[in-house]
Amino acid sequence: MKKNKKMDILYEDKELLVINKPAGLLTIATDKEKERTLYHQAREYVKKQNPKNKIFIVHRLDKDTSGIVVFAKNEKLKLLLQKNWEQVAIKREYIALICGTPKNKKQRVENYLLETKTLHVYNTKDRTGKLAITDYEVLKSNKQFSLVRIHILTGRKNQIRVAMHSIGCPIVGDKKYGANKNPYRRLCLHANLLELVRPKTHKHYLFEAKIPNLFYQELEEKYGTITKSNSK
Repeated sequence: MKKNKKMDILYEDKELLVINKPAGLLTIATDKEKERTLYHQAREYVKKQNPKNKIFIVHRLDKDTSGIVVFAKNEKLKLLLQKNWEQVAIKREYIALICGTPKNKKQRVENYLLETKTLHVYNTKDRTGKLAITDYEVLKSNKQFSLVRIHILTGRKNQIRVAMHSIGCPIVGDKKYGANKNPYRRLCLHANLLELVRPKTHKHYLFEAKIPNLFYQELEEKYGTITKSNSK
């Protein structure tokens, strides 16, 4: 495992670079922000090794979500992974801190998502949107919050945030989707595990990003004990 002052590198070889992205950092550039991105940091990192090196983003996380992001070091692998992402990313696990306690301790949530012109993603009750499938399981809860493990079977924009909002338990810090509490000053959603099967070679990779301590520590101090649970 290699470390970098600016990046938490989880895995690196000749063709892959896997990074634990912090919350509050864009994955790729926007019209308003070009350089303060994970992509820019990754590009600078590989170019320091060799000015001819290139980096390609395979998938992305929302700015306010932390966790695992995969880069390819050549375009051929990038296109191969992206083309088959739903098949090669065989397990995508997130940990979230949500407001309240869901009625069901374990549930599959199906939403049909559309996006407005102002880029707000919402659930269409008439099922005219794109299907998003989200499984969750409550690990532990108290009167204020619940810690949940989430698996996504589709990769829609904001699908986890919409799913939690749709069951009446928005993610802590997610003001956009109804959260009225934000003790941590961040969105409490973290991509902590990704199991990947490389196309053609069928080599398996298991990447894990440690769950932020604040998901546990401040909650225990303020609202009572929530016991850590193994993410596997």
